[in-house]
Amino acid sequence: MPLSLSIIIPAYNESERIGKTLRDILAYLDEQPAESELIVVDDGSKDDTARVSEEIFSSGERGKVEARVIRYEQNRGKGYAVRTGLLAARAPIALFSDADLSTPITETPKVVAPIRSGEYDLIFGSRALDRGLIGVHQSWRREQGGRVFNMIVRLATRLPFWDTQCGFKAFRMDVCRPIIEAAKIDRFGFDVELIYVAHLAGLRVREWPVRWDHNEGGKVDYFSDSFKMVNEVRAIRRLAREGFYDEAIKKARDIAAQAPNRLPFTTGEPEDLPESDVSPEVARQRIEIRG
Repeated sequence: MPLSLSIIIPAYNESERIGKTLRDILAYLDEQPAESELIVVDDGSKDDTARVSEEIFSSGERGKVEARVIRYEQNRGKGYAVRTGLLAARAPIALFSDADLSTPITETPKVVAPIRSGEYDLIFGSRALDRGLIGVHQSWRREQGGRVFNMIVRLATRLPFWDTQCGFKAFRMDVCRPIIEAAKIDRFGFDVELIYVAHLAGLRVREWPVRWDHNEGGKVDYFSDSFKMVNEVRAIRRLAREGFYDEAIKKARDIAAQAPNRLPFTTGEPEDLPESDVSPEVARQRIEIRG
């Protein structure tokens, strides 16, 4: 049976929490009727991230899910890791999620179902559209830093989105592959680059509210890393002006024009979109237990 979904987990020094994350994802995928794969991309970790992942994948815990680890020695950045995993994905739809599962894996239908139905090409989770879905908040400093960065992104790129940085994004791979292949930003601004170039190509991009709980141990601080992040947004704008993305944009447009099962563009809401695989009541209970 052909694969239906690929899930990519970029990981850097995540040995302490990667085990629970992978077990949660494998259990979720094993319950789904369609075949799927799980790929961990070890971004040059100095700890046992790769070993822990491989041990879980070689055990009976993976069920029917195809699973593998991609590892390289040098730390290249989350953007590089995500692109490596996406380009290795064998399913027509690929989703990448942060290793801490701040967005529960049960939110997958929100970002995957509209792509599968042919309505969108790229859907990404958002913490900004419905802040009532946030169970555990970040510190005030981190939240404000994130809001300032996203405002800078909106002003610099004119993107009509409010949260480009949430680590939960799904792609229709046949249409998005040229953009992923052309992307250049390896670290903080890679999300902005993928969304911005997809937007320039006229692909159907959607921001969708998802449940989210802050987990300690995040690698980005919007205050201390703000200079680097702003510089990367400037670099993306400069590359676009210089025509660096033009060939990828043309390829993506050509593929989109001929892509099978891709519905005509609509500005309406996706119909019958599953909110998640967990009811709001159960989700609230889980948040209360964790809190």
